Amino acid sequence: MKTIFITGASSGLGKAAVELFAARGWKVIATMRRPEKEQELAGIDNVTLLPLDVTDPEQIQAAAAQAIALGKIDVVFNNAGYGLMGPLEAISDTQIARQLDTNLLGVIRVIQAFIPHFRETGDGLFVTTTSIGGHVAFPFSSLYHATKWALEGFSESLSFELRSFGISVKTVAPGGIDTDFAGRSLDLAKHEAYQGAFDHMVTTAFKDAGSLFSTAEEIAEVAYTAATDGEDRVHYVAGPDANALYARRIEIGSEAARREIGQTFLG
Repeated sequence: MKTIFITGASSGLGKAAVELFAARGWKVIATMRRPEKEQELAGIDNVTLLPLDVTDPEQIQAAAAQAIALGKIDVVFNNAGYGLMGPLEAISDTQIARQLDTNLLGVIRVIQAFIPHFRETGDGLFVTTTSIGGHVAFPFSSLYHATKWALEGFSESLSFELRSFGISVKTVAPGGIDTDFAGRSLDLAKHEAYQGAFDHMVTTAFKDAGSLFSTAEEIAEVAYTAATDGEDRVHYVAGPDANALYARRIEIGSEAARREIGQTFLG
């Protein structure tokens, strides 16, 4: 029985991934900031809950040690993260630091904590949830894109240095997911000088959410594929909207795609 360690497992994609991997016979170590509040996952036999705040380096080391003590880890799925939206002028230094600490540094530190274990066992896979926002940029999301573009480049570079040890690195880049991302997983910054353009962008981005966005379960299937297909591949774009955006950027080129996005979301 293989084992996967998942961060950000309390809701959305993380929770869907826990349920999917467990249903397919994996042992799952599901981590979240407050595992004592999780009832559904606690009732699954092959799921172990551990506390983990990815902004806490000491807790990352402790969680990794606890997980490894339970047996060999085959896959680490970095899924914890959230969105920060708004004009850069309105974003505080505290918001900037939290976004980078959670979405980028948390992933880097979790991976660092498990590399020695993977080297010793001679194999292992790191999968990280990024975003189509790691390949394409939208207005009023500069800090979020900074983390997601960084993760894509980080992962591709890391794949070179770890492959001689039998360790693989992959990313899953979803488009819109029909979860509470826009609620509990979204931080907004506002500035009156930009409010009209910001409101137009948000309305445009979410007007067809119900028909265009994927379910968390659908994106979890892509993560499962990445974890099990054995392919020498780093990037997995997930969801029809994400694939359409990615294909369009390749088709017309990055600058034409940038202009097209500006016209679509800002008019």
